[in-house]
Amino acid sequence: MASAQLPPERMEGIWSSGELGLDGSLRPVRGVMTLALAARRGGARALVVPQANAAEAALVSGLAVWPASDLAQVLDWLADPQAVPAPTPARARMGAAPPDLADVIGQAHGRRALEIAAAGGHHLLLVGPPGSGKTMLARRLPGLLPPLPRHQALELTQLYSVAGLLPEGGALIGSRPFRAPHHSCTAAALVGGGATPRPGELSLAHHGVLFLDELAEFRREVLEQLRQPLEEGEVWISRTRQQSRFPCRTALVAATNPCPCGWFGDPERACACSEAQQRRYWSRLSGPLLDRLDLQVVMDRLDPGALARSYNPGAGAEAMAQEPPENTALVADRVQQARRRMSRRNPGGRPNSQLSSGSLRRLIELGPDILRLWQQAMAQRGLSARAGERVLRVALTLADLEGTTTVCAQHLGEALSYRSFDQISREPVLDQAERRA
Repeated sequence: MASAQLPPERMEGIWSSGELGLDGSLRPVRGVMTLALAARRGGARALVVPQANAAEAALVSGLAVWPASDLAQVLDWLADPQAVPAPTPARARMGAAPPDLADVIGQAHGRRALEIAAAGGHHLLLVGPPGSGKTMLARRLPGLLPPLPRHQALELTQLYSVAGLLPEGGALIGSRPFRAPHHSCTAAALVGGGATPRPGELSLAHHGVLFLDELAEFRREVLEQLRQPLEEGEVWISRTRQQSRFPCRTALVAATNPCPCGWFGDPERACACSEAQQRRYWSRLSGPLLDRLDLQVVMDRLDPGALARSYNPGAGAEAMAQEPPENTALVADRVQQARRRMSRRNPGGRPNSQLSSGSLRRLIELGPDILRLWQQAMAQRGLSARAGERVLRVALTLADLEGTTTVCAQHLGEALSYRSFDQISREPVLDQAERRA
């Protein structure tokens, strides 16, 4: 019982986290990494954690971690700190390699938009019939993004720790996440919430990709809760006795059919939807939400001939003349070059999508002709000030991909070509898309 007579100073600066069983055992808990970071900031001498949480806590450098299986061990180590074993360091956990962009046949417009989204961190909306390749494109976006740096990996791992989603051993998450919640999910599941606040899918996609398939099938009140977090990059959840903040800097990719049956505008299959059904379908997507989707792409069904040639690429002179589609590595190299330009120029090294209005005005160079063209486009399309500035951010990303410092008419024209649904609240979105096509 000598350990029970320890002087109080032996316990000064010792922090602890875990669930204490009636038998004295220590059981693992969620959020140990967050507490470890707080302990380091607070000048803790050591942090006592259950053995199962030790590798996760050890990810925080500059903090002594005591991995204990029961309370008796802790008392022994307080008597003799030299006997504390070092926890086994956690290794980075890499997810499966993203699928290759070379697998996507055709859809040049969609592929280009995906590259722009990766380079500038822009949100992307893909609209097309079933089988047009919307999901295929979305799943290839993580492979185009730069590798996850360690400080972002630690921040992401901390979120997964709070959510209780870290795998056994508390491995550091080393690759960008891809989250794809079902359209029936609740606001708490998507944005975060609960009696004890936990991060939702939006935050679990931090530094990665959030894919919302069948966007128009989500409940409108759920989608509206995305607006402020997408703008600010963080979610605040308030409860009676606490307020929690979860970061959510994510690339949003949304996909939806052009109408409830999915076949509006298809040259071979007739649409069975009435105009009232189309309006009701698209009414779930508000104008302010669409404003935040910088790139809006209408995709057609894949040409059967192009699909057949992909299975027999050497057949015929026409196939011989066609270049194979670019793979992920080639496109990712261009994306990283553009990101390096942004990192050197933009405040805080931010991608173009995160530039404030003031920073955008200071950084972008618009000649009188380009400025007049932009003003005319805003007036003709009824663009809000937010949407107009987003067009300029996309144009700046196009200039970065090209390696030039000046935004020209070609960049602005291409940026405007990705605004297909700006006047959704004023007229049928499908008629509008058909006119612009």
